[in-house]
Amino acid sequence: MGMWRMGWKLKTAVTFLSILAFYITSTAAREDEESRSECADFNNTTWLEYRQQGSKLQVQYLLLTRKNTDCASLFSQESLSNNNSYFNSSLPTNIIVHGYRALGSKPSWVKQLAQALLRAQDANVVVVDWVYGASFAYNLVVENYKEVAVQISVLINQLQNHGCKLESFHFIGVSLGAHVSGFVGTLFKGEIGRITGLDPAGPMFKGADTFDRLDPSDALFVEAIHTDSDYFGISIPVGHADFFLNGGMDQAGCARSRFESRLLENSGMTASPLPQQEKLFLLTTSAPPFCAHHILVQLEVSPLDKTAEVQVTLRTSGLPETEHRLRLETDGTVYRRVIAHLVPLCEIDSIQLKNTGARFYRQGDIHFVSVCISEFPSVREVESLCVKKIDIRRGSPWNHDFVQLCGND
Repeated sequence: MGMWRMGWKLKTAVTFLSILAFYITSTAAREDEESRSECADFNNTTWLEYRQQGSKLQVQYLLLTRKNTDCASLFSQESLSNNNSYFNSSLPTNIIVHGYRALGSKPSWVKQLAQALLRAQDANVVVVDWVYGASFAYNLVVENYKEVAVQISVLINQLQNHGCKLESFHFIGVSLGAHVSGFVGTLFKGEIGRITGLDPAGPMFKGADTFDRLDPSDALFVEAIHTDSDYFGISIPVGHADFFLNGGMDQAGCARSRFESRLLENSGMTASPLPQQEKLFLLTTSAPPFCAHHILVQLEVSPLDKTAEVQVTLRTSGLPETEHRLRLETDGTVYRRVIAHLVPLCEIDSIQLKNTGARFYRQGDIHFVSVCISEFPSVREVESLCVKKIDIRRGSPWNHDFVQLCGND
């Protein structure tokens, strides 16, 4: 609850989480007047080329705007000088930086992310392509990332000469790209507007000095979204605000991978003063669009003679059930757990409790003083839904139906 005590306010505008959720689920693509053969694309490389030529650093930039959302154009200082570009210096600029490419392939998600950003805001979206220097041997890739940042900083200087302000840049760096973005911010003494690190890379960075990795001093506002902190992602806070989705480790609905970091994010908030490395936790569902309502389940029980386990199930007609297990100890009487559910509190039809401790726990009947569910955090004047004085035998489910309607607000 620290974020509320500090006076944080959620913006009513579209948040970055909703942009990513829209990107993940969107399948619509607008037809572009230009032929596909004229569109710029990422470089890629193969293991054979890598063995023959070794690691080489070749950085190029792709530009997408609302005038060419489906057909990227190559972007450079020359295109700016010749006025042969869709770039508009009066608009904010999002810069997407991909990360480690284990097999030398281009990142397939970039175009959809850029298009989702453009749906939410009229802006320039510049994509940094450094696939050549980001592929195969990870230790050599790490040696390249600062040079990539230096090259990007040259482009930023050129854009400043064409009227762009440092605070108008928003870097979105994925995995190792988060640290690339951070070093760009270091080169500009933290005056870049915003950096979002999507699952910042962990190997060779967790114990690194803040000069060498993403940290809060790299931009006016730095946020990180952790979704794989037990594998390739970093497990320590690296921003003003660090969001740990589902604990920041394995994500529901995502297959485990040895080569790709997963995408999920949040933000869109203002804070004054900025927090110093605040850690925040939120939940997602296991299927697109992954956004979830947080439901607080509170169980108050009479003192137990032995440990017990209770399965809590939330049900809404036509939607998958949400289940969670709580272990009840002999030294406690009140238990709280936040559960991610697809719909808000007012659309939950029923709740089921089941005393599931027949095999591992020897507690018999459980007397519940009260069972309550409520919104978490409470954003509206909505009362908790409570049922009192319930006895549940071991192995026997208890169900309760809620009769409620969502308001017009």
